[in-house]
Amino acid sequence: MTDRPARSRPPGAPGRSPSLFVQNLHEVLAPLGRIEARAMFGGHGIYHEGVMLALVVRDTLYLKVDTQTQADFDALQLPPFSYQRQGAPATIPSFRQAPEGIFDDAEMALAWGRSAYEAALRAQRARPPRVRRPNTAAPRAVKATDQRSAARKTPR
Repeated sequence: MTDRPARSRPPGAPGRSPSLFVQNLHEVLAPLGRIEARAMFGGHGIYHEGVMLALVVRDTLYLKVDTQTQADFDALQLPPFSYQRQGAPATIPSFRQAPEGIFDDAEMALAWGRSAYEAALRAQRARPPRVRRPNTAAPRAVKATDQRSAARKTPR
C-alpha cells in the first residue's frame, strides 16, 4: 500500500461536507423544525421529516413548488431551477428560487418552508405506489435432506 496525497474534490462533490450556505439553512429553516441536507447531483437536497422540500445548487436555494403554490413564485418572478444538460439548457419547474427575504425573516422562512413542505407532501401522495416486481429467479434447488423429510411425512 502506498501513501498518496488526498485528492481534492470539487465543491458539492459526494463525501464533502456541506458548504456554509447549506449549514446556515439549519438556522434559516429552524422555525419549520429539524432539516437534513443530503449531497446529490453536485448540490444538496434539503429534507424535513424524510421529505425533500428544497434543493441547493451553487449556494442558491430552490423550494418545492406545485400548482397550489406556483402563483406565489410567479408574483415575485422567482425563476425555476435550471442547468445544462448535454450542452442545452434544461429546467425543473417543480423547484423555484427562494425569495431573498427568508434569510432575514424567521416568519417568512417558516411560511415559505411550510409551503414547500406541503407541496412536497402533495407531490408524494400524487405519485402512484411503487409496485414490487415478483421475484423471477429460478426456485432454489431442493436439498436431498428436504426430499427425505418430505418422504417421511407422506403417508404410505
